[in-house]
Amino acid sequence: MAKTPQAIRGTQDIFGADAEAFAFVVETFERVRRLYRFRRVEMPVFEKTEVFSRAIGETTDVVSKEMYSFDDRGGESLTLRPEFTAGIARAYLSNGWQQHAPLKVATHGPLFRYERPQKGRYRQFHQIDAEIIGAGEPQADVELLAMADQLLKELGIEGVTLHLNTLGDGGSREAWRAALVEHFRAVKDELSEDSQDRLEKNPLRILDSKDRRDRRFVAEAPKIDDFLSDEARAFFDTVTGGLDAAGVKWTRAESLVRGLDYYRHTAFEFIPDEGSEAAGKLGSQSTILGGGRYDGLMEGLGGPSTPAVGWAAGIERLAMLCEGKGTEKLEIAIAAENVEREGDAAEMVSIFRRRGFNAELFATGSPRKRFDKARKAEPAILISFDIRDGQRTQTLTVAGTGYGREADASEIFADRWTEVNR
Repeated sequence: MAKTPQAIRGTQDIFGADAEAFAFVVETFERVRRLYRFRRVEMPVFEKTEVFSRAIGETTDVVSKEMYSFDDRGGESLTLRPEFTAGIARAYLSNGWQQHAPLKVATHGPLFRYERPQKGRYRQFHQIDAEIIGAGEPQADVELLAMADQLLKELGIEGVTLHLNTLGDGGSREAWRAALVEHFRAVKDELSEDSQDRLEKNPLRILDSKDRRDRRFVAEAPKIDDFLSDEARAFFDTVTGGLDAAGVKWTRAESLVRGLDYYRHTAFEFIPDEGSEAAGKLGSQSTILGGGRYDGLMEGLGGPSTPAVGWAAGIERLAMLCEGKGTEKLEIAIAAENVEREGDAAEMVSIFRRRGFNAELFATGSPRKRFDKARKAEPAILISFDIRDGQRTQTLTVAGTGYGREADASEIFADRWTEVNR
């Protein structure tokens, strides 16, 4: 026999309760983004490689190590998207979406990164994403963060806190960067290899290092607050004040950074609290949802200076925290216990489905076992079609464990049939 091909490492086939939790995350996101009036966009799965190399940065691990890039038949280098923001920025510029600014958009779908698969992280993974482009006011940051907070609450995810920091405006950030280079250069030989590499190219990334060799030097590093301009400080104060007014709980995280130069002002992550159920499932250091303001990105793609802010979250990780959700109880099961009654059963199940009930027909396999199969599905209502003593019978049984719609279903049934059991 031919050997059955196996799934590619780092991919997954999602089924059953996992698939329902995945769908629950997407459906909740779609509902919340409509509440906030974010427009739905669909983006290509692959782009010209330069879209990501210019937007994400040549020196980042994503570009240098993790992208799935290939030459097409025309010899052009293409890349499977490793994130959404760069493609959305390209579309904003190339499609003339500036006319809609400030533009609020949201999307979801698969992304691709070649990295070591681990719990909640895959080489093909999925994200939800929300962006506000063309709005430089701090109110845009507040709206995005309030939207993210509401999404997590409506998903039923608890024990998660918003970690918030400011990177300042361009001048503030550059002054802070210079001070960090001077600080870490003095102890360069004692830093980890990764941090030594980052020192000149991307010193802010050292602040995010988890290596023990770096932590004591990070604790003593200059703080952004010492370099904030009055305008940058006012911006951050407006963001935090808006979050307080919106009822969004947050904590200051001074080591939370974004390494690329086009990031400005707000940077944020929603992280599980230590000891919480979310931390138990994902780990206390796992980011559930994260983002920031990237006012300088559009210029790197050849466009005019355009303020923007956004966030993304992994659907797989959110689904792990929504375990058991999204699976609806079967409202109506219909069993055809006699072959001659299969037509009546099929007609009845169609009637209920058109009336908005979820219903399942049991009309395959041994007729004698169909009723038992239907009962084991634990429906709120079970309807049986049979022939007994030469008489056509139909029985509705109410289990009383549905959604409070049993009376409506009984009335629909009674319009056509007469035998109802309580």
